[in-house]
Amino acid sequence: MAFDWRNYRCDTAYDELFDASGAPRPAARSLVEYLHSLSPQDLADRRLAADLAIKVMGITFTVYSEGKMLDRAWPFDIIPRVIPKREWEKTEKGLKQRVTALNHFIQDLYGKQQIIKDGVFPAEILAESVNFRKQCVGVKPKHGIWAHICGSDLVRDGDGTLYVLEDNLRVPSGVSYMLENRGVIKRIWPELFQTTNILPVDDYAAQLYDTLVAISPRPGDAPNIVLLTPGIYNSAYFEHAYLAQQMGVELVEGPDLFVRDGYVWMRTTSGPKRVDVIYRRIDDAYLDPLAFNPDSVLGVPGILAVYRAGRVAITNAVGTGVGDDKSIYPYVPDMIRFYLTEEPILQNVPTWLLRDPDDLKYVLDHLPELVVKEVHGSGGYGMLIGPTSSKAEIEAYRQRILANPSEFIAQPTLSLSTCPTFVESGVAPRHLDLRPFVLSGKEVVMVPGGLTRVALKEGSLVVNSSQGGGTKDTWIVDDAVLAAVKSPQVLAASSLNSRSTT
Repeated sequence: MAFDWRNYRCDTAYDELFDASGAPRPAARSLVEYLHSLSPQDLADRRLAADLAIKVMGITFTVYSEGKMLDRAWPFDIIPRVIPKREWEKTEKGLKQRVTALNHFIQDLYGKQQIIKDGVFPAEILAESVNFRKQCVGVKPKHGIWAHICGSDLVRDGDGTLYVLEDNLRVPSGVSYMLENRGVIKRIWPELFQTTNILPVDDYAAQLYDTLVAISPRPGDAPNIVLLTPGIYNSAYFEHAYLAQQMGVELVEGPDLFVRDGYVWMRTTSGPKRVDVIYRRIDDAYLDPLAFNPDSVLGVPGILAVYRAGRVAITNAVGTGVGDDKSIYPYVPDMIRFYLTEEPILQNVPTWLLRDPDDLKYVLDHLPELVVKEVHGSGGYGMLIGPTSSKAEIEAYRQRILANPSEFIAQPTLSLSTCPTFVESGVAPRHLDLRPFVLSGKEVVMVPGGLTRVALKEGSLVVNSSQGGGTKDTWIVDDAVLAAVKSPQVLAASSLNSRSTT
């Protein structure tokens, strides 16, 4: 047998495919049964097929290392992560609720700031935010939507509870890899898509296009939509090119656009063409050298004035990044209660704000137990993971905190859920997270799935691909019928995974 589940152990964490007794979870039963039936050669062939598909499809990511830029094939594991449809439906409602509240919050910050006046959100946090753009005060994007695209990171603790770890509202990335993962997995496991009710993610590009069309300042005409990229040397350039191709829109760089007569235009071989919607994949600071960083060569001079006048739509809206500062994250449940008069459906990870003297004292006393993050950090960089850090690393980080406590937050070290993953020694549990993508336009929509990132290094909690992480396809499976059926093959697979010794 290729998969000897007697050797698979996940005693220290919640496993996505197996319950505590070692039996397959209902939604994963068909998958486990099928994997159990394959020979070692079958599995080797499927893994090779996946590697070849990734090369043929040109799926890459860029790693910045020692001043060099390295293009690497996308690290993909062929064992999917499985989530029951019933759980997903709750998660979907919770994410839609969360994004709706965040959009209200951002609009409020650039408007009346009622949440501050009512004492729900501290004014000093806003004052210190590097992502609050004073140039956007008074701006009201169409439909009141600032974060048209949101990628929230979800993690599951040891007891199976799902938490929102952070919200990515500036230029969230990764959705192309979600879509390409599904394309690869369909090539290597076509049989499972015929026998398992796996919900599709193929509609994302169409949903994204509809979201962009809905914010056009010229709704009566066919809008001209472009995707603005920093260029081929950006780590996410594959995604930029992929999404532009999937939506059938132009992929442009800053010099391809210019401002004239109060509008944004695109240079074409047939002359200037007015631009209505810009899906930008560059940060605010580089978007307009006249308004932000004067040294930027990535953006378009004067574009902010056109945006403020309502003659071009930009997504995500300029200034949206204020909503994903890590110091703002702890207040999202309060936002939900304040703006929606609802209780949060999804939980935040408990968080200490080190600007608070009591929180600071607690964190400094418990550094070896906690995860500490920079308020404005990203990509898994600049973190302290206490349980895996040396005494010297902890003490060095302590000095950083003491120098500027308000620049840090801390969270408990969660026992992240695991999933069987191919490694050099065979199949072993590896920790993972999930980034679903929420689209907000006239309505809030999302496809059933997301980007599952997996830490390929044993014991690692860092899932970022730039730091040794990989990905899995995410299956949302309707297990309503499957749960009532137990085939002899499944029962056999369950018995193989028994915790008893032989």
